Amino acid sequence: MTLISTEPATGAELWRGEHGDASAAIGRARAAFPAWAARPLAERKALLEAFAEEVKKDADAFAELIARETGKPLWETKTEVAAVAAKVAISVRAHEERTGERIDDAPGGRSALRHKPHGVMAVLGPYNFPAHLPNGHMVPALLAGNVCVFKPSEKTPAVGEYLVKLYHRAGVPEDVVQCVVGAADVGRTLTSDTRVDGVLFTGSSNTGIAIGKALAERPGVICALEMGGNNPLVVWDTDKLAEAATIIVQSAYTTAGQRCTAARRLIVKDSMADSLLAELLPLVDRIRVGAPFDDPQPYMGPVIDNDAADGLQRGYDQLIEMGAKVLHPLERPDPALPLLTPAVLDVTGIEGLPDRELFGPVLQIVRVPDFDAAIEAANDTAYGLSASLVGGSEKEWQRFWRESRAGIVNRNKPTNGASSAAPFGGTGLSGNHRPGAFYAADYCSYPVASAEGDEIEASIGVGLK
Repeated sequence: MTLISTEPATGAELWRGEHGDASAAIGRARAAFPAWAARPLAERKALLEAFAEEVKKDADAFAELIARETGKPLWETKTEVAAVAAKVAISVRAHEERTGERIDDAPGGRSALRHKPHGVMAVLGPYNFPAHLPNGHMVPALLAGNVCVFKPSEKTPAVGEYLVKLYHRAGVPEDVVQCVVGAADVGRTLTSDTRVDGVLFTGSSNTGIAIGKALAERPGVICALEMGGNNPLVVWDTDKLAEAATIIVQSAYTTAGQRCTAARRLIVKDSMADSLLAELLPLVDRIRVGAPFDDPQPYMGPVIDNDAADGLQRGYDQLIEMGAKVLHPLERPDPALPLLTPAVLDVTGIEGLPDRELFGPVLQIVRVPDFDAAIEAANDTAYGLSASLVGGSEKEWQRFWRESRAGIVNRNKPTNGASSAAPFGGTGLSGNHRPGAFYAADYCSYPVASAEGDEIEASIGVGLK
């Protein structure tokens, strides 16, 4: 079966290839695992550091490929490539801090704590950060001694293939990290094969739930789910409205809104809403939307494909049918391409708003009378990935942090742009309490406790005839 990848900004074919054989890849990975796990940590570390250098050497070409396949502006894809290279040093530090070895003296010997790798890890990647996010699973997994079978999103196979080639070029054995392109059938094989010891997923909540169901009767399989968000950004008492508007734009429209941490809902104190909108709407109107290599560079590129654009249009239209007031319209200058303008809708007072992740540049505004209502509105979602408070008092910030149901809670910062040097994950429909980024080390190996005696010594002091 042939898989074709096209450039979102132009519709031109970029890559073509056959679906991979996931079962065969798992078999090769299974065979390669013992030798890779037996290598000294220093050797695995050196190979991953060589991988980081290969990424840096190919930084321009890699960034251009990501831009072509995702439609993201070149300025943004350059930051993604830099994050891929930086992941190695961060993972080495995390591995040392979170999975270190401890040996203590005990009567007649020692007590020890060490960590072991799981084995074969299936890594399922998304299209919005097709190199950085799967790499965030793969580097710590490989460092810990696991082997990886990586399925990139079927919408970004070229980037996934290129990423794995850089590992091989650095000297990581080909069977230790493999790329298997394909659609849902490949993903199902990776999550159902009993030779797989872990599933590391980044993507939609619907797919994450399906993976959880597939693994429900296999508790021994480690499963890390990084999923979506219906994230709130609360703006409260502040006279820095221009700065607040900038944070809103960064939160809602970076990567054309295709970030799991993007702000979907702007919750604002009613008495300051009009003043804030007077700053926000002109700034939204200034956002340049275009192709990744345009000069001057756009702030937003297209969404990933026409199917995604169509889905966003349907979600936007539904909100209008429910009574949303259009403050800035979602427009599509060319119906043949998935370029969308940033949208702002006021949904205040609408009953029964769908609790879903509109994965694109659509921001919903909710006006509330007091901070109690702001907290209630922020938490009115089954998701729990990211939340941010802009403005407000120290007391209100402390309450917001304490009561927000989210794995990332920011103050006077965008909802997105999380650091790889911190844990990353959420609750509810956003994740299964296995945060990645710096804490990925936790699910890439498991602790083994040992009681170790120098000699064979044993006695039974009571209860024998």
